[in-house]
Amino acid sequence: MDMKNIINIRIALALMFSLAMVGCKRSSSNESRATGWKINDKNGGFQYNTNFKEQETSPGLVFVEGGTFTMGKVQDDPMHDWNNTPSQQHVQSFYMDEAEVTNKMYLEYLDWIKRVYPPDDPNFKLIYQGALPDTLVWRNRLGYSEMMTENYLRHPGYGEYPVVGVSWIQAVEFANWRTDRVNELYLEQAGYLKRDARLTDVNADANFNTDTYINSPSSTYGGNADVLEGGKRRQQTDAEGNPINVYAKRESGIISPEYRLPSEAEWEYAALGLNELRNYNTIRGRKKYPWSGQYTRSGKRRTRGDQLANFKQGKGDYGGIAGWSDDGADITNAVKSYLPNDFGIYDMAGNVAEWVADVYRPIVDDEFNDFNYYRGNVYTKNAINEDGTVKVVTSEDIVYDTLSNGQVVARNLPGGILQVPIDTEDSYLRTNFDTSDNRNFRDGDRRSSRHYSDNFSDDDATDKSETRQMYNSPDHSVITDSTGALVRTYDKSNDRTSLINDNVRVYKGGSWKDRAYWIDPAQRRYFPQDMATDYIGFRCAMSRVGSKSKGSDKKTRQ
Repeated sequence: MDMKNIINIRIALALMFSLAMVGCKRSSSNESRATGWKINDKNGGFQYNTNFKEQETSPGLVFVEGGTFTMGKVQDDPMHDWNNTPSQQHVQSFYMDEAEVTNKMYLEYLDWIKRVYPPDDPNFKLIYQGALPDTLVWRNRLGYSEMMTENYLRHPGYGEYPVVGVSWIQAVEFANWRTDRVNELYLEQAGYLKRDARLTDVNADANFNTDTYINSPSSTYGGNADVLEGGKRRQQTDAEGNPINVYAKRESGIISPEYRLPSEAEWEYAALGLNELRNYNTIRGRKKYPWSGQYTRSGKRRTRGDQLANFKQGKGDYGGIAGWSDDGADITNAVKSYLPNDFGIYDMAGNVAEWVADVYRPIVDDEFNDFNYYRGNVYTKNAINEDGTVKVVTSEDIVYDTLSNGQVVARNLPGGILQVPIDTEDSYLRTNFDTSDNRNFRDGDRRSSRHYSDNFSDDDATDKSETRQMYNSPDHSVITDSTGALVRTYDKSNDRTSLINDNVRVYKGGSWKDRAYWIDPAQRRYFPQDMATDYIGFRCAMSRVGSKSKGSDKKTRQ
């Protein structure tokens, strides 16, 4: 090889190296591709977590990769409910509790409320009472059940059993509380909050709320500087000695999305466990149970004949003959007592039925939406003070709601941001929504009623009970008079045609007192959101941010 060729090769290599360096420089995660400015500069500027890889799995959850499935039932419908017509739906990836919320988990919630809002204080008495499960749901007029009434919630023998006697409203409040406690711990571990402040510095007007921290971080813990400035992050200063990164923002990646009740579509998808079985029957809705096969007993060699769920096997048969053909329980059973499905989720059939987020309607309107289907959206916004700051609720601002059954619950708790419905300013000329409350959107009521044009119009001020509405449910009311006494009005009208309204919620899955028919994930039933039973529990879910598949954020797709 002559000298000329050697020089040409060296020049080519130098050019390649230079281009590679330019490419590296341009792709630097700490330099803006928009402006060329440095991100996370120690002298200030735009702060962003450029090292974020993917969402951390929060306590108690397992990952469920989303996809397409047939929601509903394509097999025979002997009950003739006609409320689960099959439709193809797509759900985004999300996280689901690996098991139902247990008595021990719920008691931790009650303990926190009792410490922060002492029930012996008249101002907070109703907060604790409103969170208590209804232990009287176990009573039966022709059965002895006082043992469960007195022991099921609190005795450690039932600690890992699913909590029951919890209304839909109480389940939602538990999920909100869980969100705040997990994020409080995350921020403490990341050095943004004083260590153990969640135990030593918390009280009614000084506690942690996720939304408050994001929108008005200095108002968290009642503005207690000792807590907010007590984290190790306060030790970081800029060139002039001023503290930086005092508060974590969404951009930090530290704050987790909220715990919530799963939507009906998410619950059914997770219950079917379509993670591995990708054949015609599973995709087209012919998978009958969370496990493979058409039977409730195991066909595996080591566990052959064992029941795969806890349900009522027949009249007077809640568990089988003792020591033989037994499912291991007569009422509920400890969570994780039966094998999980392919997503690693336990007890999606039997044990207890479970609340989901959706408002019940007999139809699933897949013509309008087939992506992350959910009925129940009520859009709100933060209340704003005259000075432009968000309105944080104090002990003097607590508002209580009286439910239809007479129970009183707190609508908002101190430390949180007051929520108000959106108005026309927020929805003007929008094409995707125009009202705050969308629970009855396209539900077949009113305009689809046969006599709508004759008997009802949007401007009609007459009593709706006089019209022929499809969802003409009883209108029971409970109000508090000037003396604080409850005045109950029971609707005795003979014109009511339905129990369906905007305050009934879907619950899914069978329970310990249901026949095998109801443990099919496609089955759907409903119950008033402010009432509870001895067979409905719940579990939480969480949305996934970022990639659809776990571990794929940094993958390069060819």
